[in-house]
Amino acid sequence: MGKDFYGELQLGILGGGQLGRMLIQEAISYNVNVHVLDPDKNAPCRKLCDHFECGSLSDYDTVFNFGKNLDMLTIEIEKVNVDALEALEDKGVIVYPQSRVIRLIQDKGLQKQFFKQNDIPTSAFQLISNRESLRNANLSLPFVQKLRKDGYDGKGVKMILNEDDLQTAFEEPSIIEEIVKFQKEIAVIVSRNDRGEVKTFPMVEMEFNPQANLVEFLISPSTYSFEIQQKAEELAKKIANDLQIVGLLAVEMFLTEEGEILVNELAPRPHNSGHQTIEGNFTSQFGQHLRAIFNLPLGNTEARSNAVMINLLGEEGYEGLAKYEGIEEILAMEGVYLHLYGKKYTKPFRKMGHVCIVNADRELAIINARKVQEILKVIA
Repeated sequence: MGKDFYGELQLGILGGGQLGRMLIQEAISYNVNVHVLDPDKNAPCRKLCDHFECGSLSDYDTVFNFGKNLDMLTIEIEKVNVDALEALEDKGVIVYPQSRVIRLIQDKGLQKQFFKQNDIPTSAFQLISNRESLRNANLSLPFVQKLRKDGYDGKGVKMILNEDDLQTAFEEPSIIEEIVKFQKEIAVIVSRNDRGEVKTFPMVEMEFNPQANLVEFLISPSTYSFEIQQKAEELAKKIANDLQIVGLLAVEMFLTEEGEILVNELAPRPHNSGHQTIEGNFTSQFGQHLRAIFNLPLGNTEARSNAVMINLLGEEGYEGLAKYEGIEEILAMEGVYLHLYGKKYTKPFRKMGHVCIVNADRELAIINARKVQEILKVIA
């Protein structure tokens, strides 16, 4: 890259949320200068970085001007102005993951077409231009409708179960997908550097909060058969190589009732399904992302222990200044690690932090995690 890690390297992160915050915590060890752009003046990263700028991630001029004097840009959210990133690449700024990868993943329709073109197993789907065209869909009811752009954390997803649901379906361009009968939602995080070195973290099992459609509970490593785990990890490697991505890629999948694996969605950045790697693995997902974008040898991804990650979500019925109940009680338990995201205000289902519970005994790790879920609450 031409600059050594002597405090010279200027790294920009688009997005100043919790993923950026945890990325900075890791980047400090690499002695790089971190610049952050985020629309929220109270973003979790604001006090941790060398330079914080409050501005729109989707505005061309804001993104271009933010990045033009930096050595490298990366993202912690996909919803960014890709045209500005392309222009910065032309100017010689390194952008990882590359702008073409972000453009593809920003659009769930392009993502699905990419799966089809590259023989990556995924559920049956159809591209939909507007609500009216849903009536002539090739897929029969019921199905899932997802906005092609800007959906995240369960937003931009609707279950279309019957004719009545067509009235309230999304009007904007979307995809519809066959509803998959699955036994488990699984994920694999894969990293790739510019040398073409590729490594996966062990497959994890996820449980979702049905109301918020957010990961609520994650168990690592999986106890599914070696064949299933290997198949999931090989799929993730194939996608990383087909995309020629540099950085980290989270691959969310369904394990169907028949034992098949279908790829659901991709995220080209550190991801909720990798938070347990901070305490649970030899290398964290954040450390691996930096190794990949700095074109360094990728780290050991093996699990050190059984790890359960639970998302700390704002309680229903509370909105305002965040107050945490039960911190002392959970920290008195062995193998419990708390990560608060520095968000001043809570609201129902807002991600306020996460807790990682590690234990040599898998069942005990799960039992302790359930206790933490009962005790630790975010109220206002």
